[in-house]
Amino acid sequence: MINFYTTTNNKLEQLESLQTFCWINVTPPISPDEIEYLSDTLQIPHDFFTDPLDIDERARYEKEDDIKLIVINTPVLNDGYRNDEAIFITIPIGLILVNDHVITITNSDNTIIELFIDNKVKNVNVTDVSLFILQIFEQNVFRFLSCLKKLNLKRNLLEKELYDSSRNQDLQQLLSIQKSLIYFVNSLSANELLKMKIKRTDLLSLKDNEFKYDLFEDLIIDNSQALEMSKIYSNILSSTMETHSSIISNNLGMIMQRLTLITIILMVPTVIASFFGMNVPVPMSENNYSFLYIFLGSILMSVALAFFFRRKRLL
Repeated sequence: MINFYTTTNNKLEQLESLQTFCWINVTPPISPDEIEYLSDTLQIPHDFFTDPLDIDERARYEKEDDIKLIVINTPVLNDGYRNDEAIFITIPIGLILVNDHVITITNSDNTIIELFIDNKVKNVNVTDVSLFILQIFEQNVFRFLSCLKKLNLKRNLLEKELYDSSRNQDLQQLLSIQKSLIYFVNSLSANELLKMKIKRTDLLSLKDNEFKYDLFEDLIIDNSQALEMSKIYSNILSSTMETHSSIISNNLGMIMQRLTLITIILMVPTVIASFFGMNVPVPMSENNYSFLYIFLGSILMSVALAFFFRRKRLL
C-alpha cells in the first residue's frame, strides 16, 4: 500500500497522488505492481525496494547516482510471541532519497512511522529531506530506549517472583527478555556503525548546517547510550539466570542431603526391629516388657542421631 504525505502548517496531510517534495510511505500489503510503479516513475533500482523487505537485512547505506538508500533496524513487538520467543524483535526500515522525495518502506507496521502519520512528532517537514531523516533516526532511538525500559521493568518483576518460587514460566519469560536484548545489542551496534559512516562520508550533507550536524552527533551519542544500556541489561540478566540456576542446584543438593539423613535416622528403628524380629533366641525375649524397651531404645537412638546431625548443621 502506498500513501503520499506533505507538510502543511507543521502537520502532515495525506495526498491523493504523487507530488513534488512529498513523503512516500510504502507499507504492507505491498504488491509487486506498486514497487514497479515507484521504480519506473522515479527511476529507482528495483533492489532498493526489495532489500529492506528482507527481515535479516543489515543496517547499511547504498548510493547509486543521485539516489540514496539507507537501511536501519527498528524494534517491533513480536506478533508470534510465546514464552520461549523474544518479546521484541528488530526489522529493517528502508529510507530512499530521490528527487527531493523521501520513501520509507518496511515489511511490517511499526510504531515509528505511525508516530509521524498521527502527527505526534513536532516540527515535521518532509520538504526538508535531511532533517526528516534525522527525525526518523531520533524517533528510532527513542523507541529503542522505551522498549529497553519496558524489558527492564519486566525483568525486575520476574526477579521478585523468582525469590518466592521457581516456576518454569518465569524462567521462560526471562529467556524471552534475554533474546530481545540480543536483538537490540546487534541492531544498535549496526545502527551505530551506519551513523558513523554517514557522518564520515557526509551522506546527508549536514556539515554546512550547524543545527543539523549537532543534532546528528547527539543522535549518535543517544544510540551509543542505548547500546550500553542493552549490554548492561543483558549482562545483568545473564548473571541473574546463572545465579538462580546455582541457587536451584544448591537447594536441590540440600534437599537430597536432608532426605539422605532422614533415611539414615529412620533406618535405626528398622534395623533394630529386624534384628529382634528374627526367629532365633535374642536377649530379653522372655521379658514381658521387651517390646516397650526395644521400642523406646530405638526411638532414643534415632533422636540422638538426629541431635548429632543437627549439631553438625547437616540437618
